[in-house]
Amino acid sequence: MRTTLSKRINELLVLAVLERGPAHGYQIALAVEEWTDGLFSFQHGTLYPILHRLEGEGHVRGEWYGEGRRRKTYRITESGRVIFKAGTAELEEQFRALFALFGRTHAA
Repeated sequence: MRTTLSKRINELLVLAVLERGPAHGYQIALAVEEWTDGLFSFQHGTLYPILHRLEGEGHVRGEWYGEGRRRKTYRITESGRVIFKAGTAELEEQFRALFALFGRTHAA
């Protein structure tokens, strides 16, 4: 079964941030918003289920840090890098097909 496009994009956004280094959830959300000039953003109820799912699948690893107010920092794993690379290639292929369709529509 194929993943929905929005779910795939959200996962890839998270993995893209973690490709650049470890981060906790709030840092991931800020980075996505900043790096996409606000085009993409995460709500609290969206980001953490993605992180937990990716962690459960072994694509990211989380570790708790700090005293008192602790934060869970996430790192991408090797399997996360593999699905990130494959996912971005798949997404690029899908968008090429989509834009080709749009181009044919405008030419008609």
